[in-house]
Amino acid sequence: MRAVLTWRDKAEHCINDIAFKPDGTQLILAAGSRLLVYDTSDGTLLQPLKGHKDTVYCVAYAKDGKRFASGSADKSVIIWTSKLEGILKYTSWSVMFSLHLHLIFLGLRKTVRVTTTNKDCLWPSVQNQPGQKHNDAIQCVSYNPITHQLASCSSSDFGLWSPEQKSVSKHKSSSKIICCSWTNDGQYLALGMFNGIISIRNKNGEEKVKIERPGGSLSPIWSICWNPSSRWESFWMNRENEDAEDVIVNRYIQEIPSTLKSAVYSSQGSEAEEEEPEEEDDSPGDDNLEERNDILAVADWGQKVSFYQLSGKQIGKDRALNFDPCCISYFTKGEYILLGGSDKQVSLFTKDGVRLGTVGEQNSWVWTCQVKPDSNYVVVGCQDGTISFYQLIFSTVHGLYKDRYAYRDSMTDVIVQHLITEQKVRIKCKELVKKIAIYRNRLAIQLPEKIFIYELYSEDSSDMHYRVKEKIVKKFECNLLVVCANHIILCQEKRLQCLSFSGVKEREWQMESLIRYIKVIGGPPGREGLLVGLKNGQILKIFVDNLFAIILLKQATAVRCLDMSASRKKLAVVDENDTCLVYDIDTKELLFQEPNANSVAWNTQCEDMLCFSGGGYLNIKASTFPVHRQKLQGFVVGYNGSKIFCLHVFSISAVEVPQSAPMYQYLDRKLFKEAYQIACLGVTDTDWERPSPAPPRNLILFFISSPQAFIRVQDLRYLELISSIEERKKRGETNNDLFLADVFSYQGKFHEAAKLYKRSGHENLALDMYTDLCMFEYAKDFLGSGDPKETKMLITKQADWARNIKEPKAAVEMYVSAGEHVKAIEICGDHGWVDMLIDIARKLDKAEREPLLLCATYLKKLDSPGYAAETYLKMGDLKSLVQLHVETQRWDEAFALGEKNPEFKDDIYMPYAQWLAENDRFEEAQKAFHKAGRQREAVQVLEQLTNNAVAESRFNDAAYYYWMLSMQCLDIAQDPAQKDMMLGKFHHFQHLAELYHGYHAIHRHTEDPFSVHRPETLFNISRFLLHSLPKDTPLGISKVKILFTLAKQSKALGAYKLARHAYDKLRGLYIPARFQKSIELGTLTIRAKPFHDSEELVPLCYRCSTNNPLLNNLGNVCINCRQPFIFSASSYDVLHLVEFYLEEGITDEEAISLIDLEVPRPKQDNRQQEIANSSSQILRLVETKDSMGDEDPFTAKLSFEQGGSEFVPVVVSRLVLRSMSRRDVLIKRWPPPLRWQYFRSLLPDVSITMCPSCFQMFHSEDYELLVLQHGCCPYCRRCKDDPGP
Repeated sequence: MRAVLTWRDKAEHCINDIAFKPDGTQLILAAGSRLLVYDTSDGTLLQPLKGHKDTVYCVAYAKDGKRFASGSADKSVIIWTSKLEGILKYTSWSVMFSLHLHLIFLGLRKTVRVTTTNKDCLWPSVQNQPGQKHNDAIQCVSYNPITHQLASCSSSDFGLWSPEQKSVSKHKSSSKIICCSWTNDGQYLALGMFNGIISIRNKNGEEKVKIERPGGSLSPIWSICWNPSSRWESFWMNRENEDAEDVIVNRYIQEIPSTLKSAVYSSQGSEAEEEEPEEEDDSPGDDNLEERNDILAVADWGQKVSFYQLSGKQIGKDRALNFDPCCISYFTKGEYILLGGSDKQVSLFTKDGVRLGTVGEQNSWVWTCQVKPDSNYVVVGCQDGTISFYQLIFSTVHGLYKDRYAYRDSMTDVIVQHLITEQKVRIKCKELVKKIAIYRNRLAIQLPEKIFIYELYSEDSSDMHYRVKEKIVKKFECNLLVVCANHIILCQEKRLQCLSFSGVKEREWQMESLIRYIKVIGGPPGREGLLVGLKNGQILKIFVDNLFAIILLKQATAVRCLDMSASRKKLAVVDENDTCLVYDIDTKELLFQEPNANSVAWNTQCEDMLCFSGGGYLNIKASTFPVHRQKLQGFVVGYNGSKIFCLHVFSISAVEVPQSAPMYQYLDRKLFKEAYQIACLGVTDTDWERPSPAPPRNLILFFISSPQAFIRVQDLRYLELISSIEERKKRGETNNDLFLADVFSYQGKFHEAAKLYKRSGHENLALDMYTDLCMFEYAKDFLGSGDPKETKMLITKQADWARNIKEPKAAVEMYVSAGEHVKAIEICGDHGWVDMLIDIARKLDKAEREPLLLCATYLKKLDSPGYAAETYLKMGDLKSLVQLHVETQRWDEAFALGEKNPEFKDDIYMPYAQWLAENDRFEEAQKAFHKAGRQREAVQVLEQLTNNAVAESRFNDAAYYYWMLSMQCLDIAQDPAQKDMMLGKFHHFQHLAELYHGYHAIHRHTEDPFSVHRPETLFNISRFLLHSLPKDTPLGISKVKILFTLAKQSKALGAYKLARHAYDKLRGLYIPARFQKSIELGTLTIRAKPFHDSEELVPLCYRCSTNNPLLNNLGNVCINCRQPFIFSASSYDVLHLVEFYLEEGITDEEAISLIDLEVPRPKQDNRQQEIANSSSQILRLVETKDSMGDEDPFTAKLSFEQGGSEFVPVVVSRLVLRSMSRRDVLIKRWPPPLRWQYFRSLLPDVSITMCPSCFQMFHSEDYELLVLQHGCCPYCRRCKDDPGP
């Protein structure tokens, strides 16, 4: 880095402050009591501005460039326009002039006229408000970069003024404020104070962070500055109109936290310790926003510079300056810092505080320095009034070796870039990088006081991770630096020094003239060669292990650039006259020279190729051919294959340059081998495929001798042809006409190839060629004598061609004519042509199963099951036909086919059952599973249905499903192996069905608001359930509901004793809350009732005529004869039926025949005697001995065969059976293995109906009514029209 003085001027007074206009065209200086306005381009003083009565201490320009403000020791602030006109001056916050104010801030346009000159009258809208006056000199001013709020600070307070509010908010300060600075987003204001404290305030003046420096009042904060943020720098430039400004400001402010917790920080500074350079990945990515946007640089008179985050946390340690800093400022992008003060110079620092160098030395203290916006120009203001304007020039420090390029970045970092992979790695040195050298796996970096030597972690060519190998702690002064495997070379004017990595000087070379160029040309480690060019035109080669230099040649002009070819036989030199000269090293002969060159590089992969740049062009020269030129900006620094490495400004790039031009130059001279070598460096595919210049007769030789070009472009066709010709030649084939025909066919010369095939006697090859090319008209000329196979083959290939060119109908016709029915069917099926499929299927013979099956498959896929069925029938494939009906859900056709072919029963009913189950038709699915013989699946469906019905409180359905389960078990019980188990399940499920059937009425009564059952029915059901419930109550049945119903109905019907018992039982059960009140009320009210039951409710045993109690401990049997009661399945009354059994030896068929005989009974005499008188009518039953003798034999069995406490069944003989009437006997005709059950009605005049399916008994009137209501049996749901059981 060096500073060039652009212009200098001197004022009469000390330069206290400087401000640039945002566009950089003008410079405002505070000198004495005046402001001086300079033109930055040439240092012309444009205009001095007068307005203050005392020394002007500070000046600040608004970000929008419309106005600037100045503060003075006269306690006043003046606001000036960009036209250098004063528009407002306020002293002690009072208006001194009558001005016409035209204020434009943030899109606000207002005109305010002030007509008073009274010092007590404050400027508009701030009338005599106490506490708004500065009592001391204005020390510093600063504009908010976003809202343009002006902060002005004095020794004891600071004020915030914004034009749109027309008011000033004033805040006291604990110490004298020396400097201030707004954050880039305008949210916070930092104040530097004389007592060493930094106060960070928000826009309202409230303190959020307080930083206490360790020196206190001994280290006044003399200058502070926030690091500029890159995301704000284009804010004002991109603004389209002022009206949108508020929206933009709000949007930017929302990106940064609007609140900051108050905090107090105390920092302890110390000198930064020496650290090793750090390596980090330099991949693109956002830097830390807090580091970029909210870093505060602080310079104090404790001779330190420090950095803080917005939160008050210090970044790093204090850095010692050894002088009193008076000013600090950032470059526009925040990459560098300027510091000036008592050392009478301006120093350049990195953003981290690392000193880089001196910008300019002065004759007095530097009080202010600033950077021109978006440039490298710096202005310096001194105590003696000197104004100096410098341009900073940053030189390029870099090194290149093959595809690795190392360069300096931000003055203290080194970035190593892989030019092929574009990988980058950054090495942070934290000091000024002076020189860089790179060679193979070595990297040398020279810092002011030391040299670091790095090496790669591995030998991998793509590895980008470096580590420190050696460190030479010594200060060196050199012009050039070169690194080798084990040495570093320092170039000092005319002298070269070779040092080991430990810093020991091993040898030294003294040259005759200044060294202009030096380059490592490779060699074994420790014995590398150096190519050196001198100003006197001498070119030398030096080996690092040899003290003597070898003079390669001497030319008349100074050397500017050098390079040696890969074979070390040629030398390219660029002299100071911009001429590129190429020499033969052995003969010292000048081979050629080219003008307009500033740099040169040999191709590392081709001995005869080099490139040089100059005049905005890139020049490529091969051998002695003319130069090929193309436009390219920059300097050529390397040439590897087809890649040229070009340095332009500060960046290097790899440019891919096709080598087409030199390749064609070699081809034009028939140098095919050399042309191939050039092409291998990199040419386009079109260049590779250029037709060969060989004549036709030598074509075979050319193809066989030059396969590399086809390998390069991966042309497998030509490679296969070359390999085939070679193999055939090895086998002894010598027919060159045949070989040439193959070459012509590959080149597209088909007619010439066909003629050669025919001449060589291989007409079949011509036929195959034309057929493959779909040139069928030409192919017909080569057909044999009407051979049908060849004709069929030709038609088939023609059909293939028609198919490929999207002519499917023509292809179908050709396939059919050629007998390729399968291909024709595939095309028709893929295109959905049902009519053509049907025609083909009907024309095919039934023996051609494969095409017929394919045809049926496509018809089924195209939703034409009828035609598919027709095809299957034609084939006789009944199994596929059944599968078709099942897949298309044509169940009627499937059942009809199953009736004719029982072997397909399982194939039909099983899918049918699954389909029914999927469509929620579970009952039908169960029957279908049963028909299919899948008893396990049928039972599983029923069990699932039953569980669901119970869980959903559908107890009527649960009863029905349990009955179906019982019948299913009875059907399975016909298997002797499962008889006992299934019969047990049958009786269990029958019992559950009866329980759930009765409980359905109880549940409906307790849940529904209205009951459909009579009280007597509910009373009977409750008693039946209590007597029938097992010890473990079935799922879903509630004893509370049963007892509650029994209690209510008993009370209503007069069975008070039973009601008391039910309520007592309920007290021992958990009662739901909704029944609690009703049960408690019923328990109280039942106590007022008599303690007996109505005799009308007492059940009668029709066998022994015994009245049974309402609550029977024995269950639903007579307490006297133990005869089980038979209940009606609707009203649950005890039916007048008695079950009887047949004597041993009487079969069911014989019993039916005996009952059907029905022997007529003799007419009995009238045994009634009627006696009538005037007051009454008496009917007397007259019993005689004869009448007693004619009693019914079955009744006699009831009367005289009962005795004891055990149940004795009624067993009848053949005589008794003959005496029975068919109308009085009901028979449950159970299927095997169960026996039939017989019941005798003891009241023949009262009709009883039994369901022929479930064998449940009903009063005939009740059954008929229920069947009319439901259309089926209420128990088993057998339809009334169903004739079966």
